Amino acid sequence: MELYQLTAHRLHKMLVNKKVSSEEITQSVLNRISAVDEQVGSYVTVLEDAALETARKVDRKIKDGTRIHPMTGIPIAIKDNMCTEGIRTTCSSRILYNYMPPYNATVIERLGEVDAVMIGKTNMDEFAMGSSCENSAFFPTCNPWSTDRVAGGSSGGSSAAVAADEAIVALGSDTGGSIRLPAAYCGVVGMKPTYGAVSRYGLIAFASSLDQIGPLGKDVKDCALLMNVICGHDPMDSTSVKYDVPDYTTFLTNDVKGLKIGIPQEYMGEGIDAEIKNSIQQAAEKMASLGAEVEETSLPHTKHGLSAYYLIAPAEASSNLARYDGVRYGYRAQGPEDVIEMFKKTRSEGFGPEVKRRIMLGTYALSAGYYDAYYNKALKVRTLIKQDFDAAFEKYDVLLSPTSPILPFRRGEKVDDPLQMYMVDICTLSVNLAGIPAISLPTGMVNDLPVGLQLMGKPFDEGTLLRAAYTFEQNTVHHENKPSI
Repeated sequence: MELYQLTAHRLHKMLVNKKVSSEEITQSVLNRISAVDEQVGSYVTVLEDAALETARKVDRKIKDGTRIHPMTGIPIAIKDNMCTEGIRTTCSSRILYNYMPPYNATVIERLGEVDAVMIGKTNMDEFAMGSSCENSAFFPTCNPWSTDRVAGGSSGGSSAAVAADEAIVALGSDTGGSIRLPAAYCGVVGMKPTYGAVSRYGLIAFASSLDQIGPLGKDVKDCALLMNVICGHDPMDSTSVKYDVPDYTTFLTNDVKGLKIGIPQEYMGEGIDAEIKNSIQQAAEKMASLGAEVEETSLPHTKHGLSAYYLIAPAEASSNLARYDGVRYGYRAQGPEDVIEMFKKTRSEGFGPEVKRRIMLGTYALSAGYYDAYYNKALKVRTLIKQDFDAAFEKYDVLLSPTSPILPFRRGEKVDDPLQMYMVDICTLSVNLAGIPAISLPTGMVNDLPVGLQLMGKPFDEGTLLRAAYTFEQNTVHHENKPSI
């Protein structure tokens, strides 16, 4: 196998045993990007010189006998909504096309502390608003399994980069499924940690009460290793939680005996593709054969999740995106007659259609006379959904469901029908409303396209999720499938 095809944990062993250098690994990934990224469109910015410089620094440390972290010298792709000092951070939006952050996000600082090699910034739906990675202001990201299909969104660039071996691991962000959905569509592993487990400092906000940074990898172990780097309290983020961060690799035990797994019937009903449902049932049977106790359960308020999410998220977005006015950040329209016209033209020209749609939805929901009828009611529904999960986790350790109700669809198929596009998030967004962790991992192929299995867990119990996911992975071969690109 080529170096770019290997997992981070395997490359780490090779680095420690001096069978390969970080520069060789990094150059291998850069060559892969040159070979396939024109077809895939994973990257907005490739950091060739900086990546090789970091890799050479790592090689000098190894030569000097310095003990290295498992992520040291490993090429990682970063979603382009995380601030990187002196490196363009666009959110795949015209309005931030030239934005150079003066500071690093906390996750970037932590990756720097272990000398991970930042290989580039990845494409995304503009401001993370989308489920297909077609809403980028620059270009769409294609699915490496079938380039006429979507990669999923909004972290489509990060997922496609890992699937197409253009990165060893990646970081994405998840507001309603934006790590798990593209992970499922691209056939890789993606984890959304508990809200507050990973600092959001330096993550350009979409919906602040829902956004969460998380890892993407070729297998579960790589995600656990990346979780070890990015998790932990950060005084720069007031929503960051103080807790004892475990070594997540200690949960990778290949054992689910006695684990209680519930299958919410609402996630297997109307609207779920029959072949996806069949794949998920097979996965449940596999877990049962490995010793888990699996049975059906219910999350009765699930049906209201989509409505609540598409009131709360746009409401927060309308507030967060008010700062982009042509004065402080990025793009400014040319030739306005006064400051009001400058604001108007800048936002009209700088934002894409989906972002404008959500700003208008959110502004309407927050406006006088409608706040209680829409936004306040959505918050009450959010509480009911959280209570559903709390009740389920009194009986079960893990909940199991599809990640997506449908297979990766063709590019352009849903662009003109926002409601159909929003329905794609139906299996993932309740996790964000409840603030709990979840992971998506490959569970087979249908029509030569990958299917994702979603496991949901109790708050700050990522360890149990990783244990269940690792056990499933070790007893199946789905994660070994590779696109032929």
